[in-house]
Amino acid sequence: MALTITSECINCDVCEPECPNQAISMGETIYVIDPAKCTECIGHFDEPQCVQVCPVECIPVHPDHVETPDQLWVKYRKLQEKAA
Repeated sequence: MALTITSECINCDVCEPECPNQAISMGETIYVIDPAKCTECIGHFDEPQCVQVCPVECIPVHPDHVETPDQLWVKYRKLQEKAA
């Protein structure tokens, strides 16, 4: 389940540095999350760090990118292989 940032984002800049997969970047007007890199912090933390620090609670699960925990683990492992 990749996360997404909604239009309520206030561009406070706190989520981007918290992402261990570097899935968050500045989009045209607000921050965006790359679903190919988002593992909801599986493999790194117990809970998504961006959600934990977001002051306006604008980071829900992306309805078009629903994944099981097992699928997120597979994605995490593939991302780690690429980084090595």
